[in-house]
Amino acid sequence: MTTPLAEVASSPSTLRAFLHGLPGVDRVGADARAAMLGTRSIKTTAKKQAIDMAIGMVDLTTLEGADTPGKVRAMCAKAVRPDPADASVPPVAAVCVYPDLVATAVEALAGSGVKVASVATSFPSGRSSLEVKVAETSLAVAAGAAEIDMVIDRGAFLAGDYLKVYEEIVATKEACADAHLKVILETGELATYDNVRRASWLAMIAGADFIKTSTGKVSPAATLPVTLVMLEAVRDFLAATGRKVGVKPAGGIRTTKDAIKYLVLVNETAGPDWLDPDWFRLGASSLLNDLLMQRQKMATGRYAGPDYFTLD
Repeated sequence: MTTPLAEVASSPSTLRAFLHGLPGVDRVGADARAAMLGTRSIKTTAKKQAIDMAIGMVDLTTLEGADTPGKVRAMCAKAVRPDPADASVPPVAAVCVYPDLVATAVEALAGSGVKVASVATSFPSGRSSLEVKVAETSLAVAAGAAEIDMVIDRGAFLAGDYLKVYEEIVATKEACADAHLKVILETGELATYDNVRRASWLAMIAGADFIKTSTGKVSPAATLPVTLVMLEAVRDFLAATGRKVGVKPAGGIRTTKDAIKYLVLVNETAGPDWLDPDWFRLGASSLLNDLLMQRQKMATGRYAGPDYFTLD
């Protein structure tokens, strides 16, 4: 990695040489380390702190064709006050919606501190022209989105057209203006951990504020080993450039036990500085209810009934 990062994308060959010059990932080692860290347990007071931390890192998400303004407003109310009966529960980090529902979410969350995120760039496929992707991003930002979750063109990446992917991220970042850019790698389609590392570095070099595992529409979505590889990438990128980038696993994270595994992974891989919603998010729809149920169990000694919390 001797090429200065400012010159890495000066040509297709230079960019390819840089990305393929990154150290390879020991797949067996990554799987084993993620599995080992996943066995760590957290008890009593520390567990409650972890649950509250995880709640504050959730991007509460609805990305369905049947989404309505009413559903988004209800989800925004839950984002601000996850448990109406307990004001001590922290709000979530953000609500993530399709671009046409950004204005509804912005209105519902006004003054709450909860951010509005919008998917863009032809989510979830990423298969459209750059002009369309930039226009969609600009419209979402104009509607008030504080964060944009874009998807890379996996076809271009897998074909080795890294410069096209780089240029699309750069253009989307420019269209974001002051909004933060989360770049979705769709790791379930990247096939190898080496590709996950390359895609992570490519996104960061192009200006990503966050790198994100998945759209939630492809299986497998987030996994501990893939997130480990991405956390190693942001840690190494900070060391190489002085710029800090966040990580967001998304898809398939449904239980408190899952969430705590990810928090342990962050602490042990990137370090405690990443244990903050500015640098780590959990993309989820059903996770929040389980966190609330576990939190209430710790406070009262019993679980809430299945109809206690709203379904998202």
